[in-house]
Order: sequence, then C-alpha cells, then structure tokens
Amino acid sequence: MPPLIDGPASFRFSPLILSGGVPLTELAATGVSPEMVAAAQYAPVGSCVSWGIPFEVGAAHVASAQPVTLAVAPTTARWLIFLHTSDIRPVEPGPGGIISPMRGRGQLAEHAADYVIGYADGEEIRLPIRRRHHVGMFTRGWGENCFEAVSHHKPQPDRPENAPIAHWGDSQKRATAADAGPWMNWLWAWENPRPDVPIVSLRIEPVAGIVVLSGIAAGDVSELPLRWQPRRKAVATLPDGESFHPDLDADGLLTQIQLDMGQVISATPRTLYPDADWPMTYNNCPADLSATELLVEYTAHPDAAFHLTDGSTVSVRDLNDDGAAGALRVVAPAAQRVRLRAVERATGRPVPVKLHLHGEAGEYLAPVDRHRILNPRWFEDYSVDFAHRRPAEGRAHDSTYINGETTVDLPLGKVYVEVSKGFEMRPVRVVCPVGPDTEEITVEIEKVLPWRERGWVTGDTHVHFLSPMSALLEGAAEGVNLVNLLASQWGELMTNVGDFDGKTTWGSREAGGDGEYLVRVGTENRQHVLGHISLLGYSGPIIAPMTTGGPDESALGDPIEILLTEWARQCKQQGGLVVLPHFPNPRAEHAASIVHEVIDAVELGTSWMDLYSGIDPYSLSDWYRYLNCGYLVAAVGGTDKMSAAMPLGAVRTYAQIGADQPFTHDAWMDAVRRAETFVSYGPLLEFAVDGRPPGSRITLPPGGGALDVTWQVASVTVPMSRVELIVNGEIRESRSVSPWEAAGSWRVPMTQSGWLALLVRGHYEDRPEIIAAHSSPVMVKVEGTELLAAADAVTILEQIEGALAYLDTVGTRAGARAYKRMRLELVSAHRALHNRMHQAGHYHEH
Repeated sequence: MPPLIDGPASFRFSPLILSGGVPLTELAATGVSPEMVAAAQYAPVGSCVSWGIPFEVGAAHVASAQPVTLAVAPTTARWLIFLHTSDIRPVEPGPGGIISPMRGRGQLAEHAADYVIGYADGEEIRLPIRRRHHVGMFTRGWGENCFEAVSHHKPQPDRPENAPIAHWGDSQKRATAADAGPWMNWLWAWENPRPDVPIVSLRIEPVAGIVVLSGIAAGDVSELPLRWQPRRKAVATLPDGESFHPDLDADGLLTQIQLDMGQVISATPRTLYPDADWPMTYNNCPADLSATELLVEYTAHPDAAFHLTDGSTVSVRDLNDDGAAGALRVVAPAAQRVRLRAVERATGRPVPVKLHLHGEAGEYLAPVDRHRILNPRWFEDYSVDFAHRRPAEGRAHDSTYINGETTVDLPLGKVYVEVSKGFEMRPVRVVCPVGPDTEEITVEIEKVLPWRERGWVTGDTHVHFLSPMSALLEGAAEGVNLVNLLASQWGELMTNVGDFDGKTTWGSREAGGDGEYLVRVGTENRQHVLGHISLLGYSGPIIAPMTTGGPDESALGDPIEILLTEWARQCKQQGGLVVLPHFPNPRAEHAASIVHEVIDAVELGTSWMDLYSGIDPYSLSDWYRYLNCGYLVAAVGGTDKMSAAMPLGAVRTYAQIGADQPFTHDAWMDAVRRAETFVSYGPLLEFAVDGRPPGSRITLPPGGGALDVTWQVASVTVPMSRVELIVNGEIRESRSVSPWEAAGSWRVPMTQSGWLALLVRGHYEDRPEIIAAHSSPVMVKVEGTELLAAADAVTILEQIEGALAYLDTVGTRAGARAYKRMRLELVSAHRALHNRMHQAGHYHEH
C-alpha cells in the first residue's frame, strides 16, 4: 500500500528509523492470524503522516512469543508517538454461549505487552500496554475504540458536493473519523519523564496476544499531541493575485489552506455585512462575499501550524493568543452560552421566527442545535434552515428557524441579529453587545399590518421533503398559516409518502395544536411531458400512481396511465383542491384541464430559490389567456421548496376566509375555490369592484356600465412603487405609491364582458422593480357579449393539440383501453373550446 499522508507534517516531530523487523508481506511467518496476513496488504508503508506526525514505516516489529529489542539512535524528546496495532483476540464463549469474564471483542484493559524504554545512562522505564487503552486491533467492530489512542487517519471534513453518490448519506454528516478500513494502526502518545536523557533502545515484551509496531516519532510540544482544542475561527487573507477555489487534494482537503496537527473544517469567502448600517438595512439582504479573505473554521493542537499555498506556515498558538500572524487573524471564539428569545411586543410571548446571527468578522452564528455550515443542495440535509445563496452575485446570507427561544454560543463583543416573521410583522435588525455576564438576549418583533385580523390567511401551496413538524415550525416562523406539504415520486424516489394519511391536519386543534398554523399533506402528481398537478387537502386514500409516463418524474419504463384531468377529478371527488403548480410549465395537458373546469387555481408565483424576481410576466401572460376566454382560476403562490436554499413562504397565497370565521384547512380551500385570493412576495392588498372581492362575478345590462374599483396596499418588507389596474390582460390604470402604504379608487367603464385585477409593483433599493403582488380577478359579464378572445383561444387549442400529439406518438402506452380513454378526454376539451369559438363566430384554421 502507498504511504498514508493525512495532511502536512509538523516540524515539531521527527520519525525514528527502526532497524530490523519483518516485511509486511512476510507476516505469515510470525504466527499472526490469517486475517491479519490478508489485511497486511492494506497497511501503510513508507514516509507516512498521521495526525500531522511524520513516521517512517519500513518493516513490522512483531512481538508474539518472544521479546523484540530495537536499537534507537540516541533521541531526546518530551513525547514519543507509537504507531502500532495488535492481532485479533478472539472472545471464547462458555456454556450456553455466555462469555465470562466479559471484556468484549477488543478485550478491554487486557495487558497486551510491555514497552521497555532504555536510556543512555542504563535506566529503563516499563510501560504497560493495555488493549483498548494504548493499542487496538488491526480491525475492529463498530464501538470498539481505544480510550488513550487514536486511529492512524485523523478526522477530516466530508463535503457533500464532492462525495460520490454511494457516499451521499454519510457525507451529510460533514465529517468522518476516517478510521475504518481493512488495516488500522493506532497512535499512542507517551510523555517522557526524562526528556533530557537520550533514549537508546526499546524492548517489546509480549504478555497476551500479538502486538505489531510499525513506527515511532519523537517531538516536543506543550501538551498531549493527539488532543485538539475546540473549534475556532480565523480570517485568512489570500496572497496577492490568488482567489479562493474549493479544489480538494486526494484526501478531500482544501488545497489552499491546511493544518498539520489539526484539521481545517471549512474555508469560505468571508461575508461582508454592512455592520455600520445594520439596523437600517433590509431583511434577508445577502452580504457580499470577499474576494480576498476566507473565513476558516478549524480544530487543532495548540502547537499546530497552518500551511498555505505560498509555502508559509502560521502558528495556531499565535492565533490562540488572540492575535494575528502572517496571513491569518483570530476571530473571537463563540464561547458565551446565551438564551435568545424572540417575543411579540404586544404580548411578550415568544413566537416562532426566522433568525440570523453573525459576529464582527461576518461569521454565521448558529444555535447549538442547528447547522453551522448550511447545505443548499436538492434533497439533502433537511434541517430547518434557510441558506440564501446568490452565487452569480457573489452574495450569501444564512438563517434558521426557531420556536421563539433557542440556545446559542456567542463571541464577546457585538453580535448582529436579524429576526423576521412573514409579511405582517415588521422585521428587525439589531446590534446586541455580548459580555461575560450576558445570559439572555430578547428581541421584540411587532405586528403592524392587520390582514389576519381582517380574515386573510396565508398559505404556501407547494412544499416538499420537510417532515410535517419541521414544516409546522418553518410555517409559523415565516408567518404562513397553512403549509401544503406534497408527497410525490421522483423516478424511483418516494418522498413524504409515509406522512400522508388523508385525514390529519397537523397544528389543528383536533390534532392538539393551536389552530393558527397548519400543515396538511397532499400530493404532487406529475408527468414529464404532459405536466404536473397538485392535489391538496383531499381525504381518503392516496391518489396513485403519483407519477406516470417515464423519467424523470416517473420510473423508467412506466407508461402513461392517467391524465392530469383525471387526477383532478379524483381529487375533487375526495374533497380536495386542485392547483397547477409552477404555472405555466410544463405547458401541455393542463390547458385541457382548465377547459374541463377541474382546476381551482394556478401558482403564479414560484420562488425557485429567488426572493427578488417576483411574479414572472410570462406566467401572468399565460394565465391571462384563460381569463380572457372566461375560465376563472384563482391566483395562488407556492414556493416549490425542495432544499434549504428555498425559504418556505417566500411567495405565498392570501385567502379571505372571513374575519369572524374559524380558520380551518377546509375554510382556506373554500376561499381559494371562490378565488378570493391574492399572491404576494411582500406587499399586501385589498381590492374590490363595486364592493365585491376577487373571485366575484358581476353582471351588467346590455351596453355595460361604470364600475367603482377600490384598493388598499401596504408592506413591511418589499418597498412598493406602483399599483396598476389590469383589465382583460392590459394595464388600464397606473399610479405611483409610497413605499409602505397607499389607497385609492378608480371608476372604470365596461362595455364588453371582461375581468379586472390589481397588480402591485415594488423593489428593494438595490434591486430592479418586480411584480410583487397580484390579485385574483373579478369577472364581469355584460349581457349580450361573450368573454372569448379568439387569439388566446387558438393558443389554448394548440396546447391541447400538442398533448394529443404526444399521446398519439412517442408517449409510452399503457394499453389500448387506457389510451382511448385519455385521448377522449383531450379531444372533448378541444371540441368544447372549438365549439365555443364557432358559436361566437370565431372561425380559425384547424
């Protein structure tokens, strides 16, 4: 086997050259077990580095039946490090299989051998070597560790993004002890009581079993060489002209900065928060990432040294003295344990919130039960965190969710706190001093917009992978009253299926909650080409299959068994709500489902890990087509949250259940079915036409008439810039508004059938303007006129024709009967709209 090198070597130790011994390939002649002979091919040889300590491993010095004496070049040192292992020590069961005395497979505390150290003045010191204290077996079962020795490979970080697929699960732990394998040596450190007298010999006297010594290193350090200090942080300045790159060496370690007697846990560009203006900056604003400085987290022996790419080294001891050395400077350790509380100002009660903390070096400070290093990747590491990443901009911002109180270790000095809870409570950014007597920090958060008191409840229609209780916490912390957690299938992967029971609403009073924040598990049923559909809140058995038609939504070889339209009907029969997720894509069969009027709502806003782009005009344009043809489908918002990079409720649905009505999942679904909703990335609105809310249908006599439009808007997050009245997909009125609150009215003549809706634009000061909120429409019927836009109807027909073409050609067929049934659904939808067009006198090519 090639040499083992688990990082750079410390200059504080030198290997001792041991003469004699037996080549590892000839172990069979020494009486060791066949298992040890077979494993010897994996034993490291040559110039090795273990735990930052250099060894020269040539032959094995095997002590079995007779003592083994080794001559050592005269050596003075405070510490000797032995690289050794032992053969298997079988456990012999007695009558009935009972073992007595029971020392375990590792033969705990058994006296294995004596190491006799000889000094130049003739004195000897005898060192008893005990199993599972000073030496372990070359192979071990789980849990058979040593108490005073460590495995020959030091622990190392494990980075999920660099892990092979087969290692994906273990990589989520972010660290590995690296002590598994066919062959294990053990490192034991002995403190020499006579460091000034040369050592000239070592004699190994076996007592029980076989001990194999492979190497010795000698050195002088201040304390036990194999004991590292708790985690610390430092800021490293890169050499001129060098930028950060996450390249790893063969051992999975960062190439730009390494430690010898320790380990770099992580190195990331330092976040440059606007600390001087922290209270004035906006919530969730990501910080710039430094191009020249790294925030390094590490654990190390106090006499360890950093090794940098320019060949220089920096002593950890200099940093432990709270100073700076070379390219590194210390970050104050987070050692002050503090209870942090987020309370509602009006009541003083703790409330669930989203929380961010960082120190004066920009270091993220996580609660003790949360991740320090957030993982934003898909279907990985599902903690209750929000990893806000803007890689194209070189910006980032990390947060977590707490249930009102948490415990966190903080550095002394200034700590920068951000607390938020949805769109109705004003987010706060405060600076808190932390001293040696600080035991508790309380942050007050205040509700300033009364939309909930007016009967509006919030919902995220589209969340994946969280457990129901994690979703309940994140929903409450984000001010989302209802989280629709969707079970689904992804090829051969099934998610949240075990959480679906067709009856339980977590958080409801019936389930033991307070009834204000709810989670209900539904399903997202999907086809790769024909489209996706969300089936919310239905009762009874799960609607399966959840996917069909083959990869990547369904499994390879799955035929098309069922249409979106058929799934939708089944959901309605089971009392559920039908939503088209991440509308309008995939743009295929859902056109037929809308024409069949089995769709309750479309997701206009899907955040896609993006807090700043708002509602996509592309989505609106597609929705407007259906409204222009008289198909009323409500506007809803859902995040499609599938990783910690997506905040739950970043875009959300507001539905009006009535100020005096109890909040239930059924009441929310009824409000969405009525289309009494709006979608928002932050601004809140109320909108009425002749006093009627969104979703209403107004009838005017022949010739039409004038309608009174009233509106009110407010925000505590995204500053507003403009309010617009949309009539039949076009801007009819537009008005500039103040950033935080506005109201107004218009009188609008309507001579033809149509629809009206309210749109709100806004933007943060450093971001472009976005569509930040949009209401569902009010439909207006002017007698004698038909709401049917011919050009839009043609595009809907073309979409249905595309779905038919797929079904007829390349789509994998389940069988003739299923194919004919599904084809009839699509043909009937096409015919229904086609006939409407002819009846209205709109003729077209087909």
